[in-house]
Amino acid sequence: MKCLLRRMLDETEFLSDFGIRALSKFHEKNPFRLELAEGTYEVSYWPAESENHLFGGNSNWRGPLWMPLNFLIIESLQKFHHYYGDDFKVECPARSGKFITINEVATELSRRLTKLFLKGEDGQRPVLKYNPKLATDPHFKDYVLFHEYFHGDTGRGVGASHQTGWTGLVAKLLAPRRGTHQADDLR
Repeated sequence: MKCLLRRMLDETEFLSDFGIRALSKFHEKNPFRLELAEGTYEVSYWPAESENHLFGGNSNWRGPLWMPLNFLIIESLQKFHHYYGDDFKVECPARSGKFITINEVATELSRRLTKLFLKGEDGQRPVLKYNPKLATDPHFKDYVLFHEYFHGDTGRGVGASHQTGWTGLVAKLLAPRRGTHQADDLR
């Protein structure tokens, strides 16, 4: 488990400022290549939209952030912490020298994931930064959209913007913040 978490919590691989990527960022510069008699096939890291039309032009699993997968990782870490307790610690982020419990890792992943929807220091929400009107206009900037997935590096919303089912899981991650100034950032 520690070996798995070491890779997952590496910011040069899966750990993004906004959660866990679907594919390691390592593959941006080092694509996976499979050479067969009929040709060479390649899988690269693409943090958002596809860069070719293979698989219908959809790169969904080549690097973006997905709320349901991140949510399942967070819940799993919480359950593992219930079993392992506070004695089981991992380095987070990898190579940072900071060792924390896996429950604290779950809290850190929750914090990163909820940053998609919370206003940053610039007063904007990363999820809306793809559209200047949505990001800054006083009549729109507080209408949060629940995108299908998110750019693996910037956190901007990608895909359908009405995924209130699985992307709505962010409400469960924000619930512990209720009553804090961080929850007020949603307004």
